[in-house]
Amino acid sequence: RRGGWQSQVAMDAENLAESLPAQNKLAKQGAWLFRWRSYLPLLLTAIILPSFCHIRYPFGSHTYDLAWEMFCFTVSLFGFGIRCYTAGHVPRGTSGRNTKKQVAEVLNTTGIYSVVRNPLYLGNFFMILGVTMFTRTIWVPVIYALAFWAYYGRIIAAEEAFLLSRFGKQFEEYRARVPAFVPNFALWRPNALPFSLRTVLKREYSSFFALVSAFTALEIIEDWVVEKRLAFDPVWVTIFFAGLVIYITLRTLKKKTRLLDVPGR
Repeated sequence: RRGGWQSQVAMDAENLAESLPAQNKLAKQGAWLFRWRSYLPLLLTAIILPSFCHIRYPFGSHTYDLAWEMFCFTVSLFGFGIRCYTAGHVPRGTSGRNTKKQVAEVLNTTGIYSVVRNPLYLGNFFMILGVTMFTRTIWVPVIYALAFWAYYGRIIAAEEAFLLSRFGKQFEEYRARVPAFVPNFALWRPNALPFSLRTVLKREYSSFFALVSAFTALEIIEDWVVEKRLAFDPVWVTIFFAGLVIYITLRTLKKKTRLLDVPGR
């Protein structure tokens, strides 16, 4: 739904907001937040770090602690998997990382977009949820969920105002049929395009490394608080350096070669 559309009828999010009715307050706020939607995880540090003040290993065991961390990491990987599946099936000019303006070349209505309108944001939700669960408190994930809904709810309102202006009745019918955030698998329609692993590797390597880095950093902070010393868990060190190698390799391939390019993606 979002990407490299360069038609003259495209309006950036901020300009679109000015043209919306005055009562459409959510969309106007979302138009501004759209530019900064990648920074919600950074804002969460204000609630995550204080929660570490009294953190302890489950049952006083580092083994149980590692098991919980792997569970949290799995929740985040589930969200990352949603992003990968989405990116692997969409055509060029949709579902991009654009931040300066709203753009859309075509309207995605097949595959995962046939069961939920915002699969990338759904993936983001679970990716960050796993990180907040790392704190082993109930209030951090709850605050995160509320903040996510308030933050992305406004962004979605702005995006959908743009899509309505771009696709008109086609999007209006799509929005009436498909839920915004909770998938309805009964609506499933096959993907229009086959899955492209190269597209996923090209588009999602930075998200994966950011996730690995976040968990590694939290593990180091936790061990420092609990053990009163700087410690490096070999499991997380291995995961981090594996992620770093993957990041450097894929970034180099993307910037220096065309090996990850796929026609029409």
